[in-house]
Amino acid sequence: MPVSGLVLFALTYFVAVATPGPGIAAVLARALAKGLKGMPAFIAGFVLGDLTLYAAAAAGFAALAGAYAPIFLAIKWGGAAYLLWLSYQLWTAPAEASADPWAEQTSDAPLSLFLTTYSLTLGNPKPILFFVALLPSIIDLETLTLLDFITVALLIALIIAGTLTAYAVAAAKARQLFASVPARRRINRITGSILAIAAVLIALS
Repeated sequence: MPVSGLVLFALTYFVAVATPGPGIAAVLARALAKGLKGMPAFIAGFVLGDLTLYAAAAAGFAALAGAYAPIFLAIKWGGAAYLLWLSYQLWTAPAEASADPWAEQTSDAPLSLFLTTYSLTLGNPKPILFFVALLPSIIDLETLTLLDFITVALLIALIIAGTLTAYAVAAAKARQLFASVPARRRINRITGSILAIAAVLIALS
């Protein structure tokens, strides 16, 4: 694969990852609630989730997307409903409570955090649409060699891990400024609003 093709993919993928969506909302919510505690495992779930979708697309999954459109539709609406429920939890949570919408569902065990974000990625239409619809227009998957496959996989891992880590670090630093009860209430509602907007965008996509 020519270097120009790799550069085009890297830029396009970075824009897709950096654009606010359910994944970034999850990272922000987690970092605002608990700082960087457990964040490596949390982000690892997103990384492996995208790599799974990439591998599926490279294996010809994109060609089957049309035949399984009802499944994608169900995943999309299920993901939107889940994010709306998390948004409601944040808006109605006491200000003294954790701003982490996953606090009642998962522990801080690395495996639990990893599985939470891995499943969220596989049910998020945003990365699914990128790898199924957009990726084939950037990379010729039919002529992809093993070296090309590994190179693109490494780019995916580096870009998504680096981008989400940057968001997490920024949110963790901002967390220190919101120690009062009114400030924590604002955090809950801002994060809840982000999740609600992401849910609406998923539903309308």
